[in-house]
Amino acid sequence: MEQLLKLLEQNAKLTDKQLSAILEIPEEEVAAQIAAYEKDHVILGYNALINWEKIDSTDCTAIIELKVQPKRDRGYEEIAEEIMRFDEVETVWLMSSSSYDLSVVVRGHNFRNISMFVAKRLATLDSVTSTATHFVLKRYKERHISVIEPEKDERRLSYLD
Repeated sequence: MEQLLKLLEQNAKLTDKQLSAILEIPEEEVAAQIAAYEKDHVILGYNALINWEKIDSTDCTAIIELKVQPKRDRGYEEIAEEIMRFDEVETVWLMSSSSYDLSVVVRGHNFRNISMFVAKRLATLDSVTSTATHFVLKRYKERHISVIEPEKDERRLSYLD
């Protein structure tokens, strides 16, 4: 049923009836499998993918690389749990990089807001030894979905009118 999960990941608005038709299995089986995935925490939630640029939002996103000193007997878990508690933090990943340990995705109202969050809250945590902040300048594709609209080619329109 990995295909069911992939379909839901790409479009969580698909109905059980639509999923049943695509997967060629009974609708009741689809509903039961989704319920089991939710119960077992395989499906953790459903989110809308918002194109904030369409509403002229000044919100921005940054990817923060953190080098940390893990706690004895707790590894990276303790610092990851501490970072996860910040409202600005959307995502925390343990990385296999030799240059940093944790990758943190942060969303804020503007560049300055994120910079202050990193300087005053993340960088000051006991386990954090260094940070590197990368601001997202433009999104092209996110979670399997293109977030850019095709641009109209205005050059051809002028002589056709």
